[in-house]
Amino acid sequence: MASSSAVGKLSREEFRRQKDLDAARKAGTAPAALDEEGKPINPHIPQYISQAPWYLDTGAPSLSHQRRAEDSEPSNLDAWYDRGATAGPAAKKYRKGACENCGAITHKKKDCLERPRKKGAKFTNKNIKADEVIQNVELGYAAKRDRWNGYNSADHKKIYAEYAAVEAARQKLREEEIDNQTTTDLAAVRKMAKAGKTEKKEDADFGSSDEEDADEDKYADAADAVGQKLDAKTRITVRNLRIREDTAKYLINLDPSSAYYDPKTRSMRDAPDKDVPAEDAKFAGENFFRSSGEAPAVQQLQLFAWQAAARGNDVHLNANPTQGELLHQEFKEKRQELKESTKGSILAKYGGEEYLQAAPRELRQGQTEDYVEYTRTGQVIKGRERAKARSKYPEDVYVNNHTSVWGSWYDVSSGTWGYSCCHSSVHLSYCSGEAGIVAAEASNAQNLLSAPPEPGAQSLGIPPSKTEASHENVEQNYSKKRMGEGDFKLDKDRLAQALKEEKKRSRADDEDDRSGKRQKGVASGSHDVTEEELEAYRMRRRITEDPMANYVDSDD
Repeated sequence: MASSSAVGKLSREEFRRQKDLDAARKAGTAPAALDEEGKPINPHIPQYISQAPWYLDTGAPSLSHQRRAEDSEPSNLDAWYDRGATAGPAAKKYRKGACENCGAITHKKKDCLERPRKKGAKFTNKNIKADEVIQNVELGYAAKRDRWNGYNSADHKKIYAEYAAVEAARQKLREEEIDNQTTTDLAAVRKMAKAGKTEKKEDADFGSSDEEDADEDKYADAADAVGQKLDAKTRITVRNLRIREDTAKYLINLDPSSAYYDPKTRSMRDAPDKDVPAEDAKFAGENFFRSSGEAPAVQQLQLFAWQAAARGNDVHLNANPTQGELLHQEFKEKRQELKESTKGSILAKYGGEEYLQAAPRELRQGQTEDYVEYTRTGQVIKGRERAKARSKYPEDVYVNNHTSVWGSWYDVSSGTWGYSCCHSSVHLSYCSGEAGIVAAEASNAQNLLSAPPEPGAQSLGIPPSKTEASHENVEQNYSKKRMGEGDFKLDKDRLAQALKEEKKRSRADDEDDRSGKRQKGVASGSHDVTEEELEAYRMRRRITEDPMANYVDSDD
């Protein structure tokens, strides 16, 4: 029944109607009842849950009595009255309605905590105290019942200081009495000591550290040893779980997301410090100890005992550990023999034993036990030198009278490889020695162009200026300076002329790109590029990767 109990007693007709409505709601033919918040109430909720008690009944269907009441804002447990807080500076004159004793307006004379004055501030208008702050501290359930709420730990220091001062005064008085004692009578000294002990017993409020120092030797014999609990009377030693000087497992790493510590079994399976290697860690976890040392062997032995017992054999590791160990050794030997026999039968039937014979591990890893001594220059003086690794290709094989291999020389002018012994760039050619080197240098295009003019050139009427100009062109085109590798000099007039031509060429290219057509019949000049033309091209080239390429100064 999802509705609350109705006020008063229902008639028979009303009760029958209520039953029919509940049945229709459960069947889904009638809409569910709504609570005071407009939320539907499940009609299948039993009546003892949906019906509110008489002291919470509102007369309407509701489930608010089953929900937890929303707590108000929790109060701070440390909230307490600010002792001695004043509201600003004190008044200069007495105010009407203020305390007649101290002059503060926040309380009356009967509530004043100041010392009663002979003449109050009402009549003297002097030494008027500041107004206190009226604080309204709202305390919750726990704060109201907190015994130590509002306690100031600094108050205990005053008590400690008082006790220390009294003890120091008593010690000083005892020393003065001993210094002033002139007699050496042993009986008088004993009487004074006995009187001091009686005084200590009568003064129970103030203890003395001398008595504790005297009792240290008394209880030293009965003290517990480190890591064990020893009863001096019965001489029974009980070993504790751990030495108390050792750091507890749960204190190694205080991070809440670190390894889980089970307080019931006092075990921590994972390592508390993941960054520290397990070998260097103070504690690496229970799992590390279970997988190190002889622990794996014990686990295998226990597993063998369980499996043997499951197959019907009378093997119990705890009842007879020697029998279990012997049976385990016998089982491992039989398993190895079976493995070898199976391997031998397979090899006898299919063959391939030669593929299983691998090289020794020392040879595979390049390690050996041979002792070899070397000199400072690297020569072997004792032992046998390690053999060098050889490739599958023939090495140091010279053909056709060559003294070097193919690819030992590179021709920069032609960009081809050859032999360094004869500078021949033809593969498998016959070596010609030094004569081939001289012939290769003489047949170089750069040497041919830079050669001095023959005597027949003067007879043909070729002026020497043209010869020198051609020599400069050759030097400029074929030297390393052409690509900007060395220091070179640029002709200013030629550079200016090259810049003009480069501007015309770039403007013509832009017009052709804009019109989408190329002029036919205009052939590009086929001549050697000079250093001035190359420098003009570099100066006019637009570098798209430069972030300042499109920058325009607006001030200019």
